[in-house]
Amino acid sequence: MKTITIHVPEETYRAYQDHAAQTRRSASELIRNAMEEYYASHFAGSGSVFDDEPATMGRTLADLSPDDDLLQEMLAGTEL
Repeated sequence: MKTITIHVPEETYRAYQDHAAQTRRSASELIRNAMEEYYASHFAGSGSVFDDEPATMGRTLADLSPDDDLLQEMLAGTEL
């Protein structure tokens, strides 16, 4: 494991210290976990679309019925 030195605002570090005390962990552990999460989501590139939260698309316009043919609707106007 590599030891590093970073400069952060006092308020930010104080918030990490307070949260660490409340969760009985060290501020170093919280910062290390935050860096690992950032690395996994921005650098690793091995994520899956299933890792993300679903996007909200608004309210349902109409319920589907057993007779609905979504494939037919999606392919309308295309040539196969």
